[in-house]
Amino acid sequence: MTSQTGERAAVPPLTRPEMGLAGVGALAAAGVGALGLISSFDAVSLAAARWGFGEPWMLPVGIDTAIPVFTVANLLLIRMDMALAWVRFVPWVLTLVTCGLNVAAGSGVWAKVAHGTMPLLWVVFSEIGAHIYAVRIGAAIGRRMEKIRFSRWLLAPLSTFALWRRMTLWEVTSYSTALACERERLLARADLHERFGRGWRRKTPRRERVMLRMGELAPATSTPVKPDPEPVQAPESTAPRPPRKGPSKPKPAAAQRTAAELLEEARTLAAEWSDDAVNAEALRKALRCGSASARLVRDALLAERAEARSLHAVDTAPAEADGVAA
Repeated sequence: MTSQTGERAAVPPLTRPEMGLAGVGALAAAGVGALGLISSFDAVSLAAARWGFGEPWMLPVGIDTAIPVFTVANLLLIRMDMALAWVRFVPWVLTLVTCGLNVAAGSGVWAKVAHGTMPLLWVVFSEIGAHIYAVRIGAAIGRRMEKIRFSRWLLAPLSTFALWRRMTLWEVTSYSTALACERERLLARADLHERFGRGWRRKTPRRERVMLRMGELAPATSTPVKPDPEPVQAPESTAPRPPRKGPSKPKPAAAQRTAAELLEEARTLAAEWSDDAVNAEALRKALRCGSASARLVRDALLAERAEARSLHAVDTAPAEADGVAA
Protein backbone atom coordinates (compact mmCIF):
# COMPACT_ATOMS: atom_id res chain seq x y z
CA MET A 1 0.00 0.00 0.00
CA THR A 2 1.31 3.43 -0.85
CA SER A 3 2.18 5.60 2.12
CA GLN A 4 -0.37 8.38 2.61
CA THR A 5 2.06 10.68 4.37
CA GLY A 6 4.39 11.27 1.45
CA GLU A 7 7.29 9.50 3.16
CA ARG A 8 10.61 10.33 1.58
CA ALA A 9 12.79 7.59 0.27
CA ALA A 10 16.17 7.19 1.91
CA VAL A 11 19.11 8.70 0.06
CA PRO A 12 21.03 5.84 -1.60
CA PRO A 13 24.68 5.44 -0.60
CA LEU A 14 27.36 6.73 -2.93
CA THR A 15 28.61 4.32 -5.54
CA ARG A 16 32.30 3.51 -5.93
CA PRO A 17 32.83 5.98 -8.83
CA GLU A 18 31.04 8.67 -6.82
CA MET A 19 33.19 7.92 -3.77
CA GLY A 20 36.30 8.22 -5.89
CA LEU A 21 35.12 11.52 -7.34
CA ALA A 22 34.35 12.81 -3.85
CA GLY A 23 37.81 11.78 -2.65
CA VAL A 24 39.48 13.56 -5.55
CA GLY A 25 37.39 16.67 -4.87
CA ALA A 26 38.28 16.59 -1.16
CA LEU A 27 42.00 16.32 -1.91
CA ALA A 28 41.79 19.14 -4.44
CA ALA A 29 39.88 21.30 -1.96
CA ALA A 30 42.49 20.66 0.74
CA GLY A 31 45.27 21.54 -1.70
CA VAL A 32 43.60 24.74 -2.86
CA GLY A 33 42.84 25.74 0.72
CA ALA A 34 46.44 25.10 1.73
CA LEU A 35 47.64 27.27 -1.16
CA GLY A 36 45.37 30.05 0.04
CA LEU A 37 46.80 29.88 3.55
CA ILE A 38 50.39 29.79 2.26
CA SER A 39 49.83 32.72 -0.09
CA SER A 40 48.62 34.88 2.79
CA PHE A 41 51.70 34.09 4.90
CA ASP A 42 53.98 36.65 3.28
CA ALA A 43 51.41 39.44 3.24
CA VAL A 44 50.45 38.98 6.88
CA SER A 45 54.11 38.65 7.92
CA LEU A 46 54.97 41.96 6.27
CA ALA A 47 52.03 43.63 7.97
CA ALA A 48 53.11 42.18 11.33
CA ALA A 49 56.66 43.50 10.80
CA ARG A 50 55.30 46.99 10.15
CA TRP A 51 53.28 46.79 13.35
CA GLY A 52 56.35 46.03 15.44
CA PHE A 53 55.99 42.28 16.01
CA GLY A 54 59.31 40.80 17.19
CA GLU A 55 58.55 37.54 15.39
CA PRO A 56 56.37 38.47 12.37
CA TRP A 57 55.83 34.87 11.31
CA MET A 58 53.88 34.11 14.50
CA LEU A 59 50.88 36.22 13.46
CA PRO A 60 50.06 34.44 10.14
CA VAL A 61 50.90 31.01 11.58
CA GLY A 62 48.68 31.59 14.63
CA ILE A 63 45.70 32.87 12.63
CA ASP A 64 45.97 30.40 9.74
CA THR A 65 46.45 27.44 12.08
CA ALA A 66 43.49 28.44 14.25
CA ILE A 67 41.15 28.29 11.24
CA PRO A 68 41.42 24.49 10.64
CA VAL A 69 41.64 23.85 14.40
CA PHE A 70 38.28 25.49 15.06
CA THR A 71 36.81 23.79 11.99
CA VAL A 72 37.80 20.36 13.33
CA ALA A 73 36.53 21.31 16.80
CA ASN A 74 33.16 22.23 15.30
CA LEU A 75 32.93 18.85 13.52
CA LEU A 76 33.81 16.95 16.71
CA LEU A 77 31.17 18.83 18.69
CA ILE A 78 28.60 17.95 16.02
CA ARG A 79 29.68 14.31 16.17
CA MET A 80 29.20 14.20 19.95
CA ASP A 81 25.81 16.00 19.71
CA MET A 82 27.26 18.93 21.66
CA ALA A 83 27.29 21.56 18.91
CA LEU A 84 27.89 25.20 19.86
CA ALA A 85 26.44 27.74 17.48
CA TRP A 86 29.22 30.30 17.91
CA VAL A 87 32.09 27.87 17.23
CA ARG A 88 31.28 27.58 13.54
CA PHE A 89 31.65 31.35 13.12
CA VAL A 90 35.17 31.53 14.59
CA PRO A 91 36.84 30.29 11.35
CA TRP A 92 34.84 32.87 9.45
CA VAL A 93 36.01 35.71 11.70
CA LEU A 94 39.63 34.58 11.50
CA THR A 95 39.35 34.30 7.73
CA LEU A 96 37.93 37.83 7.50
CA VAL A 97 40.89 39.07 9.55
CA THR A 98 43.31 37.29 7.21
CA CYS A 99 41.48 38.63 4.16
CA GLY A 100 41.62 42.15 5.55
CA LEU A 101 45.35 41.91 6.12
CA ASN A 102 45.87 40.52 2.61
CA VAL A 103 43.71 43.21 1.03
CA ALA A 104 45.71 45.87 2.83
CA ALA A 105 48.92 44.35 1.43
CA GLY A 106 47.74 44.70 -2.20
CA SER A 107 48.86 47.65 -4.24
CA GLY A 108 46.01 47.82 -6.75
CA VAL A 109 42.35 46.90 -6.93
CA TRP A 110 42.88 43.53 -8.61
CA ALA A 111 45.83 42.79 -6.35
CA LYS A 112 43.64 43.40 -3.34
CA VAL A 113 40.92 41.10 -4.80
CA ALA A 114 43.46 38.36 -5.51
CA HIS A 115 45.03 38.61 -2.06
CA GLY A 116 41.64 38.57 -0.35
CA THR A 117 40.18 35.69 -2.39
CA MET A 118 42.83 33.07 -1.68
CA PRO A 119 42.24 32.78 2.11
CA LEU A 120 38.48 32.52 1.51
CA LEU A 121 38.91 29.21 -0.34
CA TRP A 122 39.80 27.30 2.81
CA VAL A 123 36.86 28.46 4.88
CA VAL A 124 34.41 27.85 1.99
CA PHE A 125 35.55 24.25 1.53
CA SER A 126 35.62 23.62 5.27
CA GLU A 127 32.07 24.98 5.61
CA ILE A 128 30.88 22.61 2.87
CA GLY A 129 32.48 19.67 4.66
CA ALA A 130 30.99 20.73 8.01
CA HIS A 131 27.53 21.00 6.45
CA ILE A 132 27.72 17.50 4.95
CA TYR A 133 28.98 16.07 8.22
CA ALA A 134 26.32 17.82 10.29
CA VAL A 135 23.50 16.69 8.02
CA ARG A 136 24.62 13.05 8.06
CA ILE A 137 25.02 13.01 11.85
CA GLY A 138 21.70 14.81 12.38
CA ALA A 139 19.89 12.33 10.13
CA ALA A 140 21.48 9.39 11.97
CA ILE A 141 20.49 10.49 15.48
CA GLY A 142 17.13 11.96 14.44
CA ARG A 143 17.91 15.53 15.57
CA ARG A 144 18.01 17.17 12.15
CA MET A 145 14.81 18.95 11.23
CA GLU A 146 13.82 18.51 7.60
CA LYS A 147 13.16 21.65 5.60
CA ILE A 148 9.78 22.60 4.18
CA ARG A 149 9.58 22.93 0.42
CA PHE A 150 10.01 26.46 -0.92
CA SER A 151 6.99 25.95 -3.19
CA ARG A 152 4.77 25.44 -0.13
CA TRP A 153 6.10 28.66 1.41
CA LEU A 154 5.27 30.41 -1.87
CA LEU A 155 1.76 28.99 -2.30
CA ALA A 156 0.55 29.07 1.32
CA PRO A 157 2.85 31.26 3.43
CA LEU A 158 0.58 31.64 6.48
CA SER A 159 -0.36 27.98 6.90
CA THR A 160 3.23 26.96 6.16
CA PHE A 161 4.51 29.27 8.88
CA ALA A 162 2.02 27.72 11.30
CA LEU A 163 3.21 24.24 10.27
CA TRP A 164 6.86 25.25 10.73
CA ARG A 165 6.03 26.74 14.11
CA ARG A 166 4.41 23.50 15.32
CA MET A 167 7.39 21.47 14.03
CA THR A 168 9.73 23.70 16.02
CA LEU A 169 7.64 23.80 19.20
CA TRP A 170 6.94 20.08 19.38
CA GLU A 171 10.30 18.87 17.97
CA VAL A 172 8.76 17.18 14.92
CA THR A 173 11.87 16.61 12.81
CA SER A 174 10.18 14.73 9.95
CA TYR A 175 8.38 16.84 7.34
CA SER A 176 6.17 13.90 6.28
CA THR A 177 5.16 13.27 9.92
CA ALA A 178 4.33 16.95 10.32
CA LEU A 179 2.10 16.80 7.24
CA ALA A 180 0.29 13.73 8.62
CA CYS A 181 -0.28 15.52 11.95
CA GLU A 182 -1.56 18.56 10.07
CA ARG A 183 -4.09 16.43 8.15
CA GLU A 184 -5.36 14.90 11.39
CA ARG A 185 -5.56 18.33 13.02
CA LEU A 186 -7.68 19.66 10.15
CA LEU A 187 -9.97 16.61 10.35
CA ALA A 188 -10.33 17.06 14.11
CA ARG A 189 -11.10 20.72 13.57
CA ALA A 190 -13.79 19.76 11.05
CA ASP A 191 -15.28 17.31 13.58
CA LEU A 192 -15.45 20.06 16.23
CA HIS A 193 -17.09 22.41 13.74
CA GLU A 194 -19.65 19.74 12.91
CA ARG A 195 -20.35 19.01 16.59
CA PHE A 196 -20.58 22.56 17.94
CA GLY A 197 -21.51 24.60 14.89
CA ARG A 198 -20.27 28.06 13.92
CA GLY A 199 -19.19 29.00 17.47
CA TRP A 200 -17.16 25.83 17.99
CA ARG A 201 -14.16 27.77 19.29
CA ARG A 202 -16.17 29.05 22.27
CA LYS A 203 -18.13 25.86 22.88
CA THR A 204 -15.23 23.41 22.65
CA PRO A 205 -13.90 22.40 26.10
CA ARG A 206 -10.51 23.88 26.96
CA ARG A 207 -8.81 20.47 27.16
CA GLU A 208 -9.91 19.61 23.64
CA ARG A 209 -8.70 23.00 22.37
CA VAL A 210 -5.26 22.35 23.85
CA MET A 211 -5.14 18.88 22.31
CA LEU A 212 -6.15 20.39 18.97
CA ARG A 213 -3.16 22.74 19.11
CA MET A 214 -0.93 19.75 19.80
CA GLY A 215 -2.30 17.93 16.75
CA GLU A 216 -4.84 15.70 18.51
CA LEU A 217 -8.49 16.18 19.27
CA ALA A 218 -8.48 14.42 22.64
CA PRO A 219 -6.26 12.02 24.64
CA ALA A 220 -6.46 8.44 23.51
CA THR A 221 -7.43 7.24 27.01
CA SER A 222 -10.47 9.50 27.20
CA THR A 223 -11.78 8.99 23.67
CA PRO A 224 -14.69 6.56 23.71
CA VAL A 225 -15.15 4.16 20.86
CA LYS A 226 -18.27 5.16 18.97
CA PRO A 227 -20.24 2.43 17.25
CA ASP A 228 -20.60 2.51 13.53
CA PRO A 229 -23.80 4.13 12.31
CA GLU A 230 -26.59 1.68 11.76
CA PRO A 231 -27.80 1.25 8.19
CA VAL A 232 -30.80 3.37 7.30
CA GLN A 233 -33.83 1.22 6.75
CA ALA A 234 -36.31 1.98 4.01
CA PRO A 235 -39.71 3.25 5.17
CA GLU A 236 -42.34 0.60 5.50
CA SER A 237 -44.92 0.39 2.79
CA THR A 238 -48.44 1.46 3.59
CA ALA A 239 -49.93 -1.50 1.72
CA PRO A 240 -51.53 -4.13 4.00
CA ARG A 241 -49.43 -7.22 4.62
CA PRO A 242 -50.79 -10.72 4.81
CA PRO A 243 -51.06 -12.08 8.35
CA ARG A 244 -48.07 -14.13 9.50
CA LYS A 245 -48.43 -17.65 10.65
CA GLY A 246 -46.97 -18.47 14.03
CA PRO A 247 -45.14 -16.24 16.50
CA SER A 248 -43.01 -13.49 15.05
CA LYS A 249 -39.22 -13.82 15.47
CA PRO A 250 -37.25 -10.84 16.75
CA LYS A 251 -34.95 -9.22 14.22
CA PRO A 252 -31.22 -9.68 14.89
CA ALA A 253 -29.41 -6.51 16.02
CA ALA A 254 -26.92 -4.92 13.63
CA ALA A 255 -23.44 -6.29 14.21
CA GLN A 256 -21.14 -3.71 15.77
CA ARG A 257 -17.38 -4.20 15.94
CA THR A 258 -15.75 -3.69 19.29
CA ALA A 259 -12.45 -1.92 19.85
CA ALA A 260 -10.67 -5.26 20.16
CA GLU A 261 -12.08 -6.43 16.83
CA LEU A 262 -11.08 -3.21 15.11
CA LEU A 263 -7.56 -3.47 16.56
CA GLU A 264 -7.22 -7.08 15.42
CA GLU A 265 -8.34 -6.17 11.91
CA ALA A 266 -5.95 -3.18 11.88
CA ARG A 267 -3.01 -5.43 12.80
CA THR A 268 -3.64 -7.47 9.67
CA LEU A 269 -4.26 -4.53 7.34
CA ALA A 270 -1.35 -2.38 8.56
CA ALA A 271 1.22 -5.16 8.90
CA GLU A 272 3.26 -3.80 5.98
CA TRP A 273 2.64 -0.10 6.71
CA SER A 274 5.36 2.16 8.06
CA ASP A 275 4.81 4.14 11.27
CA ASP A 276 4.25 7.35 9.29
CA ALA A 277 1.52 5.65 7.25
CA VAL A 278 -0.41 4.60 10.35
CA ASN A 279 -2.70 7.59 10.85
CA ALA A 280 -6.34 8.03 11.75
CA GLU A 281 -7.52 8.95 8.25
CA ALA A 282 -5.89 5.90 6.61
CA LEU A 283 -7.30 3.55 9.28
CA ARG A 284 -10.74 5.11 9.03
CA LYS A 285 -10.87 4.43 5.30
CA ALA A 286 -9.39 0.93 5.58
CA LEU A 287 -11.58 -0.20 8.51
CA ARG A 288 -14.68 1.77 7.46
CA CYS A 289 -15.22 3.07 10.97
CA GLY A 290 -15.67 6.40 12.71
CA SER A 291 -12.96 9.01 13.29
CA ALA A 292 -12.87 8.45 17.06
CA SER A 293 -12.53 4.68 16.63
CA ALA A 294 -9.76 5.19 14.06
CA ARG A 295 -7.80 7.45 16.40
CA LEU A 296 -8.09 4.94 19.26
CA VAL A 297 -6.96 2.07 17.05
CA ARG A 298 -4.06 4.18 15.73
CA ASP A 299 -2.79 4.98 19.24
CA ALA A 300 -3.06 1.35 20.35
CA LEU A 301 -1.30 0.09 17.20
CA LEU A 302 1.58 2.57 17.48
CA ALA A 303 1.96 1.76 21.19
CA GLU A 304 2.22 -1.96 20.36
CA ARG A 305 4.90 -1.27 17.75
CA ALA A 306 6.93 0.88 20.14
CA GLU A 307 6.72 -1.79 22.84
CA ALA A 308 7.75 -4.49 20.35
CA ARG A 309 10.81 -2.46 19.30
CA SER A 310 11.87 -1.86 22.92
CA LEU A 311 11.50 -5.58 23.74
CA HIS A 312 13.52 -6.47 20.64
CA ALA A 313 16.31 -4.09 21.71
CA VAL A 314 16.39 -5.65 25.21
CA ASP A 315 16.49 -9.17 23.74
CA THR A 316 19.34 -8.41 21.36
CA ALA A 317 21.53 -6.80 24.05
CA PRO A 318 22.08 -10.07 26.02
CA ALA A 319 22.67 -11.95 22.77
CA GLU A 320 25.43 -9.50 21.78
CA ALA A 321 26.95 -9.81 25.27
CA ASP A 322 27.03 -13.63 24.95
CA GLY A 323 28.71 -13.28 21.55
CA VAL A 324 31.41 -11.02 23.01
CA ALA A 325 31.99 -13.40 25.93
CA ALA A 326 32.35 -16.32 23.52
